[in-house]
This record gives sequence, structure tokens and C-alpha cells, in this order.
Amino acid sequence: MTHFLTAEGKKQLEEKLSYYKSTRRVEASEKIAIAREFGDLSENAEYDAAKEEQGQIEAEIREMEDILLNCQIIDKSAVEGEVSIGSTVTVYDEEFDENLVLQILGSTESNPAKGIISNNSPVGAALIGKKVGDRVVVKMGGDNEITYKIIEVKHNI
Repeated sequence: MTHFLTAEGKKQLEEKLSYYKSTRRVEASEKIAIAREFGDLSENAEYDAAKEEQGQIEAEIREMEDILLNCQIIDKSAVEGEVSIGSTVTVYDEEFDENLVLQILGSTESNPAKGIISNNSPVGAALIGKKVGDRVVVKMGGDNEITYKIIEVKHNI
């Protein structure tokens, strides 16, 4: 699976991975060593918790490595006025009579609370490839639909 990242998002993920490998991993190993000193491992809750934390850290490291190995940097090769990954789109929500500003990035960097949506989300997927003036109907599950009109598309990556 390809993960779309901005250059800044990739840099941040690389820094986080480095921190996990150099610091979090060491901290988890130290917790395990300390817990071992408490004696019988079969009834040692601290040891079990430390091992579980170590497993979670290793899983996160593998996930970050996979994302970095399979990432594609979002570039500026987009067609002017057409929504693509990396676009900031102003849409008019016909139901609520309001404009929304949405930035479309890959799922790794999405943060809906800040208006950053994934290209794989229902709204992001519906907007990709559309142009200013287009109306987009987004299926939200069941009979629910949202209709947006694209007002503006900016490519600011």
C-alpha cells in the first residue's frame, strides 16, 4: 500500500522513528530489566506490563518503517484547478449553507479536527479529480449524503 506524505510529514515520521529506536526501545528494555529483579516472572505484573509495552513499541516501529518504505512524497505536479492529494479545497456545503476549507493529504497525516482529511476518506476520495464548479455528492453510509460545490482549489505543497 502506498502512503502519501508531504516532505515535512516524512521528515517528522523519520524523527519519530529515530526517537522510538534510540529512546523508547531503551526505556522499555530498562523497565524489563528492573521488573526481572522483582523475582518470580510468572506472578510479576510489572514484568508483564513492561513486555507488553515493548511489544507495542516494536509494532509502532515496524509500522513507521513500513510507511517510510512505501511512501510517495506529494509534489506540485497537480493540474491547476483540479483536486489532488496535497490540495486545499474550499467547498460550499449546501445543506448547512457554509464554506469549508479542507486539505487533502495521505491517511498518515490526516487530522479531521484541523480540516486535514485523507485521500481515502469518503469526502477526500469523492473530491479527488474534481474541478472548481463541480458538485460532489458524498455517500456517508446508509441513505446519508452530503453535497458540496467546489469553490476553490489551491496547490500549496
